[in-house]
Amino acid sequence: MRLGACTANPPSSTLCEKALTLLPFEASLFLCRMDEELPDGVVFKDHDFSSDLLRQLNSLRQSKILTDVNICCGAQEVPCHRNVLASSSPYFKAMFCSHFRESREAKVQLKGINSATLEQVITYVYTGEVHISAASVLPLMEAAAMLQYPRLFEACSSYLQSQLAPSNCLGLVRLAEILSCESLKKKAREVALTYFPEVAASADMKELCAVELRDYLGDDRLCGEEEKVFEALMAWVKHDLRARWKYLQELLQQVRLQYIHPAFFHHFMANDALLQSSPACQAILETARKQIFSLYGPSAQDCKLVWHSPPRSSYQDFLLLLGGRKDSQQTTRDVLLYNIQTGQWQSLARLPTRLYKASAVTLHRSVYVLGGMAVSEGKSLISRSVYIFSLKLNQWRLGEPMLAARYSHRSAAHRNFIFSIGGTGEGQELLGSMERYDSICEVWESVASMPMAVLHPAVAVKDQRLYLFGGEDIMQNPVRLIQVYHISRNTWYKMETRMIKNVCAPAVVLGERIVIVGGYTRRILAYDPQSNKFVKCADMKDRRMHHGATVMGDKLYVTGGRWLTTDCSIEDSASFDCYDPETDTWTSQGQLPHKLFDHACLTLQCIPHMASLS
Repeated sequence: MRLGACTANPPSSTLCEKALTLLPFEASLFLCRMDEELPDGVVFKDHDFSSDLLRQLNSLRQSKILTDVNICCGAQEVPCHRNVLASSSPYFKAMFCSHFRESREAKVQLKGINSATLEQVITYVYTGEVHISAASVLPLMEAAAMLQYPRLFEACSSYLQSQLAPSNCLGLVRLAEILSCESLKKKAREVALTYFPEVAASADMKELCAVELRDYLGDDRLCGEEEKVFEALMAWVKHDLRARWKYLQELLQQVRLQYIHPAFFHHFMANDALLQSSPACQAILETARKQIFSLYGPSAQDCKLVWHSPPRSSYQDFLLLLGGRKDSQQTTRDVLLYNIQTGQWQSLARLPTRLYKASAVTLHRSVYVLGGMAVSEGKSLISRSVYIFSLKLNQWRLGEPMLAARYSHRSAAHRNFIFSIGGTGEGQELLGSMERYDSICEVWESVASMPMAVLHPAVAVKDQRLYLFGGEDIMQNPVRLIQVYHISRNTWYKMETRMIKNVCAPAVVLGERIVIVGGYTRRILAYDPQSNKFVKCADMKDRRMHHGATVMGDKLYVTGGRWLTTDCSIEDSASFDCYDPETDTWTSQGQLPHKLFDHACLTLQCIPHMASLS
């Protein structure tokens, strides 16, 4: 019968009904016209189909309909469909699609999995969901590894990573190694290195084998002071002294002894009975002692350093601005920290008192603020006080006071010592004296006075010599001198030079040169102590004085100060600039939080999370 003879075509017929009433030739023409109008066709995708199918399969499993195998764990039996299990896992595919006997058996026994975990795995297979908790994650992860469910395995790994803490990270590193879980191992090791001081106090640290401990102590990313590294080593050895003593020398070599605080070395390491019982450890300590102490003591001779290993990469440079005079030209107690990686400024604990023209240095990861004129309730008192700031604690404390009260003086740090140089004394006299602070014995002592007393020189230390460039005399005339103090010999000498004419300028060590930054001038001079020659660098944009300068990495940073305008008036500055010696160019780093001059500008090296203070 012809299709066209079936029925008439009512006006309300659908498109498909119309097509069915056409002759075969007419139908083909109609379809051709549709192809011309809709050349791409339509792809229908049912987004709920797969999830609906899983639900139906799970319903069939729960009702034991069409199930053809029981997965057993002890007495527990879970009815399943072979084809579903084989489709979900290479493990089950190999079991049921090969010539193993399990492919024919009605019951398959799984070993190494408990019944609760088996139920969870089967539920995951049929629903794509599983509840992971602290109690279930380890057996579930082991089952996922054995039965080859990689996404379930990584889900367990992610859960464990979210639970990582210093108290459990070492145990999870070991678990990750057993289960060959690289993502968990990487994250757990990262936590162990980042929070090493806390991890070192955990019971798991004492249970590490020697190879594991060596890998942690020697890791460049370890975030912890070398004192903590040493303490962790000694605690581990003493936990099982008889078995572990033989590893002491090898592990001691992983401690970067040249970065140990000298006072800690002197009081807690140099005479340690356990270390002294090993001739090899004695030799290591003696080498370290020579580098930390002997080479820089008052009677030491010039000598090359023994070690050259850098501090751990976990340490970063932070820029600190302390005190000075801000917008209203009032002496400020503010302490600001700048993170060069984030470009953010952060306020830290304020100076204990307002200090006008104090000096400041960094030594052993602490900041020392020396002297100055203490301003309180309209009264001014020239101070001998020393305040010490710990970035780790974000706290100030009083140190041992100087021998003489000073302000407008200069300070410099070298190894274990701080030098306080010149300035103005209590009777407003110009001081030529210098005193030295021993950070190990915590005492000040007078040393040789400078050949010529000057105010506001540029000061830097290089190769056991302290250099004073320029400054001004008691009549406020510029002094064209370089005054050099030999630290170990406690002697001075001076050199006249026409190149020097700086006042109120900082100096920094940049590479092998000492750079004098401005000082009522735009000029930047780099002095090479070996050749006793100056090299002119790219000028600053403005004539600057009373500014700060410091080095971070291989670049020079200059902050605030005062500048001379074209009509010779003086204005305060909030500028923040960077000099790159590689390209001999200056770039702006933006602005300081406020205008600032006569402030301390320092670089402090520390571990980043120590600088993340509230």
